[in-house]
Formats: sequence, structure tokens, C-alpha cells
Amino acid sequence: MSDPAHNPAVPWADPARQLAFQHWLEAVAPAHGLDTSTVRLASADASFRRYLRVDGSQGSRIVMDAPPEKEDCRPFVKVAQLMKDASVHVPRVLAWEEPLGFMLLDDLGTRTMIEAVDRERPPANQDLYLRAIDELIAWQLASKPGVLPPYDEALLARELALFPDWYLAKHKGIAVEGKLRETLDSQFKLIIAHNLRSPAVFVHRDFMPRNLMMGERLGVLDFQDAVYGPITYDIASLMRDAFLSWDEEFVLDITVRYWKQAQKAGLPVDEDFGEFYRAVEWMGLQRHLKVAGIFTRLTLRDGKPKYLADTPRFIAYIRATTSRYRELAPLAALIDQVEGTEAASGYAFGRI
Repeated sequence: MSDPAHNPAVPWADPARQLAFQHWLEAVAPAHGLDTSTVRLASADASFRRYLRVDGSQGSRIVMDAPPEKEDCRPFVKVAQLMKDASVHVPRVLAWEEPLGFMLLDDLGTRTMIEAVDRERPPANQDLYLRAIDELIAWQLASKPGVLPPYDEALLARELALFPDWYLAKHKGIAVEGKLRETLDSQFKLIIAHNLRSPAVFVHRDFMPRNLMMGERLGVLDFQDAVYGPITYDIASLMRDAFLSWDEEFVLDITVRYWKQAQKAGLPVDEDFGEFYRAVEWMGLQRHLKVAGIFTRLTLRDGKPKYLADTPRFIAYIRATTSRYRELAPLAALIDQVEGTEAASGYAFGRI
């Protein structure tokens, strides 16, 4: 038995929910050999979910605390089973109290892949990234249409709208109207069309080192938003990370290795690597515009300022991609003017 003094009390905003949690945990504890005195915070994510850790006779377990009025756990349970069926290493759902939003899960450890990488020596991480690719390809090989929500034009458009609605309007204080609105609309339409040309597979949607757990096999977390969409998405997430930047030489090296392995596995990647890499860049652009908006929203609406600190990384990704493709020159000019990285180039728009 652990000493509760070494496990600080878990904070609860709602005493009724705290009581419900205690009753639920005490009810499931005997079957799983849990020591209820050891409950402590494990982590929280960008949503309203948080994770607790509890010790037991069979090792530690994770409890998901997901208030049902704010979080729907059904996609998590569904995708966890899909990934398990695909032989991807994910936590098992050991117990689930759906009406209350409490779930008991396997504990895949405390060390994420992002904590294991050597940021100063990119090539030293090659084996680690190849392990991540193994999990990604196993997931993609299990793909079937009609199982997960489609990553279609409507969803891509809603995601892109986060950039003007939150990053430009609310963070930068720019009125999104007139010429600026027209430029965004036409450029977003182009980005969506490019990305929908890629063949569709199962997409994790946040496949990056922060969501991969170190162990004999890399464990995969944060998969509840999985969809059926462009095969380029998850490799773009992995190599153009929300919290970690690599030089292009390393990005190319790992992306080529993924492409070769995907080809060998029979996945529908382009036969020409150059074409595939361009498609990955366009998909990454979509993701970075979306995430810049999401991180702004997390800061301004949800009171999580640490996320906005990473937006310069996304703006750098966006500028690098838009400056590389002639069709994206209007968006490149717009971003440069917004960020003050170049002289104004014909746009006229005002502050709110």
C-alpha cells in the first residue's frame, strides 16, 4: 500500500463528481486489484479530459476522467478496439462507466517519445522514428471505408476556418473581410482540393511523439478523433511536429523511409516520391493552419497559454510551404504581412 502523503489529493471542481468517482473506483477496485489511496494526476490534454494514475497489485492503471456533458467517450472506445484489432499497441479499456465518463485503462508508462528524442542530433533518432512508422503502417493497413467519420471537404473547411476565426481575428485583432477574406477563401479551396486527391486510409489525426509512449513497442495514445482521410496526414503530423522541429534533411529521410515501407506493404502512396512529398507538404499546411487556430482558442477561450507559445513554429511551417509553391503565393504574402515579416504587398485590411 502506498502512503497517501506521497500522492497529493486530486483537485475536483465539482464535489458531486468527486463523490461519484470515489464510489465508482471503489466498486471496480477489487476486480483489478487497485489501491484507491494512490490516485494522483497523470496528465491532462487539450480537451476537457484528464488522466489519473492508480497503483494496483497488477501494476499501475490509468483512469480517464471525461465529463460526459463535455466529452463523448464512445469514439475513444471504438478506435481503441480498431487499433487493437490492427495490432497497434494501445491501452485496453478495462472498465467503463459511460453515464459518468470514467474509464479504467492500461498504463503504457510515463515517458513519451518526445522526451526520448535527441533534439541536437537528428540522425540519432532514426530508429525511434522507424518504430513509429511501423505502428502507423499497421494502423493504415487496417483501413476500411465507412467505419470512421470521413475527412471530407466539409471537415477540412471547418478546420481551416479556425485560422481566420481565432488566430487572425481574436489573436491578431485583424478584421477578416474584403480582399483578405477573398484570398483566404480561394487559397483554402485550393488546399482542400489538393488534399482530397490523396487516397483515403485510417487517420490517427494527431500522430506525433507527444502521443507515443516509450516501451518494448511504442504505445499510441490520443486517437479518439480518428477519421478516414488522406494517407498523407499522419506522416505530415509525425515529421512536422506541433512541439518539435527538424531540419528538412531528417524530415526527408524519414518520409522516404515511410514511403518505401508503405509501398512495400501495398498502401496507396504515389509511385513517384516527389509527388508524394508535395502532397505531404500540402497536407501539413492544412494541419498547421488548423493548429494555429486551435492553439489560439486553447489560450484565449480555455485558459491554456502554453499552447500559444508554440504558434511561431506553425507560422514558420506555413511560411516555408507557401513560399515553395507558386499557387500559394497569395497566402504567403498575406502571412508575411500579418506577421510583419515582409513589407506590405498590396493588401489593405484593418484591425478590429
